Amino acid sequence: MVRKDDDVEAEAMVMHPSLEPYTFPRTGLTTSNRTVLAAMTNKQSQADGRVSEDEIRWLEARSKGGFGIVTTAATHVMEDGQGWEGEFGTWSDHHLEGLSRLASSIKRHGAVGLAQLFHGGMRAPERLTGHQPKSASVNSLGEGKGSSRAMSDKEIHEAIEAFGRAAERCEQAGFHGVELHGAHGYLIAQFLGAGTNKRSDGWGGDQNARTKFLEAIVKEVRKRTTPNFLVGVRLSPELDSCGMSLEDSLHTLRLCGSMALDFLHVSCWDIDKTGVLNGDERPFTSIFREQLPSAMPLMTTGGIWTADDARKAMNQGGDFVGVARAGIAHPNWPVYLA
Repeated sequence: MVRKDDDVEAEAMVMHPSLEPYTFPRTGLTTSNRTVLAAMTNKQSQADGRVSEDEIRWLEARSKGGFGIVTTAATHVMEDGQGWEGEFGTWSDHHLEGLSRLASSIKRHGAVGLAQLFHGGMRAPERLTGHQPKSASVNSLGEGKGSSRAMSDKEIHEAIEAFGRAAERCEQAGFHGVELHGAHGYLIAQFLGAGTNKRSDGWGGDQNARTKFLEAIVKEVRKRTTPNFLVGVRLSPELDSCGMSLEDSLHTLRLCGSMALDFLHVSCWDIDKTGVLNGDERPFTSIFREQLPSAMPLMTTGGIWTADDARKAMNQGGDFVGVARAGIAHPNWPVYLA
């Protein structure tokens, strides 16, 4: 006869789903668990874009703390793409030595290392870069702050190549893969959004055309890296600052489903946030999961602190659960899920 106490004990022995390993279908790479340290700006590196020892130690502590995937802070792929002070770069070969030490420190403790690649676009301030911010179109930078300038076709191709070369450097340095930052209003998102992309050439128009910049970046990254290198994209479900609705984001998401990607990351800000699709209100994670091919893993982030939060995110359809602020306070956050 099974007693109630036995039921409680058996339940306590069940592993939290986020602590189970995961094998990426395309590459066969297996993570130790499904917890992700999401990318966070920490302003710890050098003015010339080289990685600092402080940044290396900070990320290594999260790998040592048990995260299955450790993602770096956003790193700019062009010198004029810097968004913040103390942001490390991937735009030059002189960054390779530091990138190699960073990748090694993450891998040393068993985590999968991802570098998040981005360009700030209109959010790369002139005070840092020395250049007027550029974007998909001429866009206001805010009251009294002037405007961005529209990128030429030549500059768009240069940016695409820069993403590819940055990914190539990351693989050479020893990272397992890269995450292309298409969320939060940076350059890729500025091309995706109807509010910030008002172009009338092949890079603007409907959502298919506005996604071409991202698609070209994915192709360039794939061309310059080996088949075993992980490539993923981070998207916002909605982005008012760029004029991107949930329907727009899902259209891009479906296009991503046919790209050569290894994962998709939905940045919810709060996993309890919901959207309405076809008259049905559901969490963003659930909506994204439904629209992706079943074989493509989905990472989800936003307001995850506890084991219950992580379980909820996975029940919504997340294959991986990511944390940012919880990872600041607790470098060993995954141990609290056991």
